[in-house]
Amino acid sequence: MRAVYAQTLIELAEKDDRIVLLEADLMKASGTTVFKTRFPERTFNMGVAEANMVGVAAGLSAGGMIPFANSFACFASRRAYDQFFISGNYARLNVKLVGTDPGITSEFNGGTHMPFEDIGIMRNIPKLVVMEPSDPVSLKKLVIESAYHNGCTYMRLHRKSLPVIYSESEEFEIGKGKVLKDGTDITLIASGAIMVAEALKAGEMLNVDGISAAIIDMHTLKPIDTELILQFAKKTGGIVTCENHQKTNGLGSAVAETLSENYPALLNRVGVADEFGEVGRLNYLLGRYQLTAEHIVSAAKMNLSRRKYAFGSSENKMQMNDN
Repeated sequence: MRAVYAQTLIELAEKDDRIVLLEADLMKASGTTVFKTRFPERTFNMGVAEANMVGVAAGLSAGGMIPFANSFACFASRRAYDQFFISGNYARLNVKLVGTDPGITSEFNGGTHMPFEDIGIMRNIPKLVVMEPSDPVSLKKLVIESAYHNGCTYMRLHRKSLPVIYSESEEFEIGKGKVLKDGTDITLIASGAIMVAEALKAGEMLNVDGISAAIIDMHTLKPIDTELILQFAKKTGGIVTCENHQKTNGLGSAVAETLSENYPALLNRVGVADEFGEVGRLNYLLGRYQLTAEHIVSAAKMNLSRRKYAFGSSENKMQMNDN
């Protein structure tokens, strides 16, 4: 993923001399040394000073450049938040902030480097676009969307290799989710590489049990695709959100806000339950924080059970939807 990110920036920079790169002494981790080799005059290593990096990025933006500023997501969100809020967003500038290793993907860097709260932090910034690609294709397309969006963006970036979900011809638009699989009984809404993959596995497991699950990749957390959420809430009657983030203030909260104000579908949330991170391999951490396909299946079945208790048969569910 980081190789795709760097190559996409190079392709953009070859066509547009406004594209510049800022790093907080993590160029190797971000995979952007190739950008520096190609465009040394447009690459700035700011050292271990993330807040200053974002301030300089804002200055470059004020000068007409399109700056991409990278660091680990824990630092990009928590440490540089005030500068990003005031110097970038409040000033109505055009800083593209990228946070790598979101949630459990930081693995052996452990709890201090494991951001379960960055989406919640960033969702509070007015007008900010918040994104999380799920594969190399969506990453490339969303980086391009970010570059030419008029305003600041925050992107969560999984650095390591991932299977391809989308074809190269697939188009992406900020604020418009992607339906990966249609379904009639339950809707799984996932964000990011880890949880989209787990949701797809969960969909297959539910299908074996005769449960038809729709699966949506909600690659843009803000602005969220309200129209798509409501479409599937009315179609299936129940939603399970799946996120590599705290249940609080992330994808689950954004979907809950949409439902509470528009349509009374039942919601279950799969995510981190108000905990700090810890050291571990990815597979261990998926189980430790209850983020696996099995946990998604359990949440989906709980949702179906709650609906049966509350509304009776599926026919009653359809009648409720029609009304």
